[in-house]
Amino acid sequence: MLSIMPRNTTLDPQEPDALDEMIVEFTEANPAFPQLLLAAERRRILLRTLAEQRKGRKLSQTRVAAAMHTSQPTLARLETTAADTKLSKRRTGVVVET
Repeated sequence: MLSIMPRNTTLDPQEPDALDEMIVEFTEANPAFPQLLLAAERRRILLRTLAEQRKGRKLSQTRVAAAMHTSQPTLARLETTAADTKLSKRRTGVVVET
């Protein structure tokens, strides 16, 4: 398993880490960065929920993709990677009858 943390690091929630430092740096460069970060997190949650709901209802990616007016490969990509996903181009209130 690949680890990005040094071996002798202990996690102290009060001590800033590299991610905290990056967030500060990016926010200094772009004051909207915290909102962009929050939006990205919400997209990941939404896409993860989409995949869980589809699987839980035993629906195929093809069927759900058709209801979303997109392709199965696009839906597969959405379910596996939430990076750079533009949900403004996707329908989010899709109801698929079983």
